[in-house]
Amino acid sequence: MLHNLSDEEYADIDWDNLKFGLMTTDYMYMMKCTKEENFQQGQLSRYGNIELSPAAGVLNYGQGLFEGTKAYRKEDGRLLLFRPDQNAVRMKIGADRMCMPSPSVDQFVDAVKQTVLANKRWVPPAGKGSLYLRPLLIGSGPSLGLAPAPEYTFLVYASPVGNYFKEGLAPLRLYVDDEFNRASPGGTGGVKTISNYAPVLKALNRAKNRGFSDVLYLDSVNKRYVEEASACNVFIVKGNLISTPATNGTILAGVTRRSIIELACDIGYEVEERGISVEELMDADEVFCTGTAVVVAPVGSITYQDKRVDFRTGSEAVCQKLYSTLVGIQQGVIEDNKGWTVEID
Repeated sequence: MLHNLSDEEYADIDWDNLKFGLMTTDYMYMMKCTKEENFQQGQLSRYGNIELSPAAGVLNYGQGLFEGTKAYRKEDGRLLLFRPDQNAVRMKIGADRMCMPSPSVDQFVDAVKQTVLANKRWVPPAGKGSLYLRPLLIGSGPSLGLAPAPEYTFLVYASPVGNYFKEGLAPLRLYVDDEFNRASPGGTGGVKTISNYAPVLKALNRAKNRGFSDVLYLDSVNKRYVEEASACNVFIVKGNLISTPATNGTILAGVTRRSIIELACDIGYEVEERGISVEELMDADEVFCTGTAVVVAPVGSITYQDKRVDFRTGSEAVCQKLYSTLVGIQQGVIEDNKGWTVEID
C-alpha cells in the first residue's frame, strides 16, 4: 500500500528494482554569488543543463565541492532528511580550504528541502530506497591564471536510488591497493572536493575488473595504515572494540561514520579513532564500510598482496545491528532521540 500519494502521483518507476544511478527528476535548485558577496536567495528551475564559461574555475582548476545526503519516505508518507546540517558544515569547511564562499547552514538545508519537495513524486515508497541529493558548489566564473573564480554557483539536484553496490546487501569483496594513493598529508583528502574522485578510478576499475567491489587505500607515507575506500569510510571489529582510522586530514569525516560511532557507543561497544595497520585489519573479526551512499555495508573478504581473509557477516554481526538501527532512525521506524532527522513540510 502506498501512503499519501496515489499510484498516479508517484513517478513511473519499478520501485522494487531500483538501482544506484542517475535518474533525471523534475527540478533542481540553484543560486549564485560573486567572491565579494554572500549567497543570496536561490530558486528552483526545471532539471537541465547549466551554462558555463570554458574558462570556469571548476573546469580549468577543479575548484569544486560536492555533498551527498538522502531523503526518506515514512510509512505515513511524511518525508525525512538525515542530518543535513552536518553536510552543510562540512561544505563550509571544504569551501574554506578551496578558497570559495559557501552557503550558510540554513541556506544549504533550505535548498535541500525545496529540492525534495519539488521532486516529491520521485521519493521512493517507504522501504524501497531513498531520494539521493547532490549539493554542488563550483567556481563558475571565468579565470585564466590560477586564482579563485570570480563567481560561484551552488546547486542541488536529486535522483531516486537503491543500493550503491551491485551486490545489494551481500558482503563486499575489497582489495587493498598499495600502488595508488588516494590522499597525502597536507592535501585535500579530508574535504569533499571533486578532485579527490577521478584519481581513484584507475585503481577502482582495475579492482572491479578482477571481481572486487571496491578498493581500500593505504596511507601515502608508510603504505601500512588503512585510510578509506573509494567513496566510504572503514571500520574494524575485534571483540568488543570497534576501530576506525582517525580523520587526520587525509580521510573524509563522514556523516554516517560519525553517526555509527555514536550508535556503537550507545549499545556498549568501545570505539577508537586511531591508526589501523593493514596487519590489524586482516586480523579483525569483522569489517564494514559506511557512507551516505553505501549506508553500512558488511565486508565479506579482503585481499592484500594475494592473501585473502574472510570476515564475519550475517545476522549476528555488529554491522547488521548498527545498520538496522541507523536505517530505522533514517526511515522514521525507530524513534529519533538524537535530533538527527529533519521532517520536511
